[in-house]
Amino acid sequence: MASFQLDDQILVQDTLFARTLTLNRPRQLNTLSLEMISRLSELFQAYEDDTNAKLIILKGRGRAFCAGGDLATMHRHFLEGNLKYGEEVVQKILNLTYLIATYSKPQVSIMNGIAMGAGVCFSVHGRFRVATENSIFAMPENALGLFSDAGHFLSRLPGFFGEYLGLTGTRLDGAEMLACGLATHFVPSAKLSLLEKALISRAASATSSCDLAFISAIIDEYSLQQPALKEKSALHKMDVIDKCFSRPTVEDILSALEKEVTTTDANRAGDEWLASTIRSLKNASPMSLKICLRSIREGRVQAMDECLAREYRISCHVMRGQISKDFREGCRAILWDKDKKPKWKPSSLELITEHMVDHYFSRLDGDEELKLPQRCNLNVFANAKL
Repeated sequence: MASFQLDDQILVQDTLFARTLTLNRPRQLNTLSLEMISRLSELFQAYEDDTNAKLIILKGRGRAFCAGGDLATMHRHFLEGNLKYGEEVVQKILNLTYLIATYSKPQVSIMNGIAMGAGVCFSVHGRFRVATENSIFAMPENALGLFSDAGHFLSRLPGFFGEYLGLTGTRLDGAEMLACGLATHFVPSAKLSLLEKALISRAASATSSCDLAFISAIIDEYSLQQPALKEKSALHKMDVIDKCFSRPTVEDILSALEKEVTTTDANRAGDEWLASTIRSLKNASPMSLKICLRSIREGRVQAMDECLAREYRISCHVMRGQISKDFREGCRAILWDKDKKPKWKPSSLELITEHMVDHYFSRLDGDEELKLPQRCNLNVFANAKL
């Protein structure tokens, strides 16, 4: 077993046939630094060529699995005039996402705690995704003036649940993650150590690195198959979500939700959910909402590599701030000054034209486009794990 230092940002535990990687920035909720992303990429590439590595386990130390990218550091680089830092981080995140989505070996992601933003991208494309009663999923980027760069998996969720999650930033618990397909298993946190020991000790018994049924059977031994959904779960509102979030524009979605408020059969719990949903949309960056909805809709008909190329273009345009500087304003208000009062520009959906949104989806100049590595497993694995 390899030794490690607790100040390492990625803790590595090697056994004969399993490799366990632990995200290790607990005070920062395991937000991803540039160094962490680079190290994860190196390790995943090395393990793919290692015939002894039959199983990869990915988890986080502390109360978070991973709360996404380190946006506070990114904002500090903006303030220092280093505008390319953020683009480099996004490029490495998307390349690692692509590597994991097309990975030929089974990955078990243990999402015990907060799983948000880029942290979800690294886990959701693994073959096995374990949620617990501590799991908290969200894609909160629109509230930061960014956008939910996850059209590649939000578009694959049931009905129009992906649009709902991406636009509102709603939080899900572990039971909800299992029910909608973001998680493949639900294991009580008290059983996680036993699960890990079983996976590591029995990985040697797998007939090959792709013995998915064998690994799934091990996790099933510790799983709670159908944890109960809470009474107020949004998954009980799927009829309303599909009715409203299937509309073609953000304005139409808001209008449909507001009409639901006036229906005679709305109960108090339904009124609270509707009010919260409408409030989330109205508090988010209008530009981010427009971008997010279009990105998810395009993700429904695009392959994985096309989705990631599109999301890189959008991210670069968002960070460059040629049309709107909402991302910098969101970081200032939420992460830096923490006054939680961002001043979005444009300030309303009605002030945003299609031409303005088109800019974020336009190709980058010359060699600036995202360059994904050549992979031989794309048709087999990408887009098939959800």
